[in-house]
Amino acid sequence: SRGLGDVYKRQAFPSIACSGPVGEVAVQILKPFGNIVVADDSSEEALLRILEGAVGLVLRGDGVGSSRVIEAAADLKVIGRSGVGYDKVDIQSANARRIPVIITPGANSQAVAEAALTYMLALSKKMIHWDIQLKQGNWRSRFEQSPGDLEGATLGIIGFGRIGCRLAQLIRPFDMTVLAYDPYVTGETASQQDVELVALDELLQKSDFVSIHALLNEKTRGLINRARLSSMKPGSILINLARGAIVESLDALYEVLTDGPLAAAALDVFEPEPPDVSHPIFKLDNCLTSPHAICMSKRAMHKSFKMMAEDMAAVLEGRKPQFVANPEAFE
Repeated sequence: SRGLGDVYKRQAFPSIACSGPVGEVAVQILKPFGNIVVADDSSEEALLRILEGAVGLVLRGDGVGSSRVIEAAADLKVIGRSGVGYDKVDIQSANARRIPVIITPGANSQAVAEAALTYMLALSKKMIHWDIQLKQGNWRSRFEQSPGDLEGATLGIIGFGRIGCRLAQLIRPFDMTVLAYDPYVTGETASQQDVELVALDELLQKSDFVSIHALLNEKTRGLINRARLSSMKPGSILINLARGAIVESLDALYEVLTDGPLAAAALDVFEPEPPDVSHPIFKLDNCLTSPHAICMSKRAMHKSFKMMAEDMAAVLEGRKPQFVANPEAFE
């Protein structure tokens, strides 16, 4: 953020307060409305220190739009989220102030879908395992295990929105059966993608790969609990690139990775974030992890910042934004 020079100032008002650095495309769109001010970190306390005179608030990653933050920003007119999830924004407080919360649906769909496919291939083909074995000099490990296949396997997608649909499209060349669970999607929509809508428990019991792409809300929090994890197909692989709290706990996941039925898992998201890496799950070679980073490809971040900034600018100019999480703020 410091590399952008005079754009980032702390004295002049009005301002655009940010929980983390924003891309150059967003800076150029938003700087006519105020100086871009970036917090020292994404904590609530750090945000509170830079809210004076802020007409816009950009929340990146761990940035929290709590009621305390929203109420402290007396001049605030718009909140921007550089992503589609807004579970860390107090929507009730935003509505009370008639502050729209901008989101960027679809901006990172390709990046996340590509990552899900990458994890499916890496885990089923045992890429990390073979790499470790060869570097340890264990050439005979090639006779000890066999890699798996995507061809002929069943993929279960939990949450069939933009990312889920894109993943279903990406895996078509692999000749897989695709199941999906999403109470908000019609069977007709799914069938257009050659996907069968099923109940969640059926999906877990039949799928060789399960990829989670649902939003976090009160209905999905803890949705994949111990009982459901234990009911999964033996030898299956779980991928969570959505929100950590959708899975009951790391303890529950660790149990099914060590005692079955799961063969492997990939986690990009955790509850809380960052996670406590002393947990034993982080020592398993059948659990791949990343720091909530797979959505942040260069192309995805450019699209996300551009979409967010354009809609924030619309609000600041008195126009209606295109993508808003709380349209009731305009009522």
